[in-house]
Amino acid sequence: MSGPGTAPPGYYPDPDGAPGMVRWWNGIGWSDVLTPAGPGVTTARGESAYRPPPAPWQPPPARPAGGSRRTVWVLGAVAAAVVVLVVTIVGGVARRSADDPTPTVVAGPTATGPTFAPGTVQIIDDEAGISYPYLGDGWYQYALSVPLETTSVRGQYFTTQDSVPDGGEFIAQITSGPVAEGYGWTGPGSEQATIETLAQSVRANYYPGPNEREELRDEAITVDGAPAWIYEFVLSWDAAGYDATGERAALVVIDTGRPAPALLYLSIPNTHAELYGVIDRVVDAVDVL
Repeated sequence: MSGPGTAPPGYYPDPDGAPGMVRWWNGIGWSDVLTPAGPGVTTARGESAYRPPPAPWQPPPARPAGGSRRTVWVLGAVAAAVVVLVVTIVGGVARRSADDPTPTVVAGPTATGPTFAPGTVQIIDDEAGISYPYLGDGWYQYALSVPLETTSVRGQYFTTQDSVPDGGEFIAQITSGPVAEGYGWTGPGSEQATIETLAQSVRANYYPGPNEREELRDEAITVDGAPAWIYEFVLSWDAAGYDATGERAALVVIDTGRPAPALLYLSIPNTHAELYGVIDRVVDAVDVL
């Protein structure tokens, strides 16, 4: 998607033509967050969008090479190019002192109602071919490294523990991307086989072990009219140095009609169990582009 020439950073009408919607242009590229136009700040093309200027991105600590958990590090080049829609994390961050070995706990967003209000900001994943709601206060636009299972990544996250034994951080996330090759996709009808391979991969790569898995859902569904498969589960572990002793997560593979299906990955550690409900809410609100 092209930008508005040499225009300065600001909100502009959505380049994909969504009526009444705007996106942030940082002078280099477009944000993936789509937001409704509103009173307050006039865009360069005559529409209005009420949003405060994005705060500059502050990268979390990079983890040492070889870490085994879902402790992702910021890619410097991406962090410099991405304008991040940042909102205050409720409760802030409890930092630990150098002589205190207790893991640090980060407060997260508060739970919201069962449905999304009209005009809710959407995260647009053009590569995967889906969009879904931005959850608002306490969630950051995802600007960390691309997971192994997808060829690109869009989404949102917040930090739940800023330091874990392998040197990184623990996060809650709702992210998406096109499924990478080698995970079982052979075309329409292979959603279940792909989910099974992806579930094994995320369990092995992003969680402390040993762990136990409880299946909650493993079934075919329809997402905005497209065939899909959801695998929802709870992992539990007893690992020193982690605030969380488990996590509820869901993987959704959606056949968008493109060469690679979309993967939606949703995960909430049990330190923030009050947010478990957002998993089903977001899945129910996904649109296929």
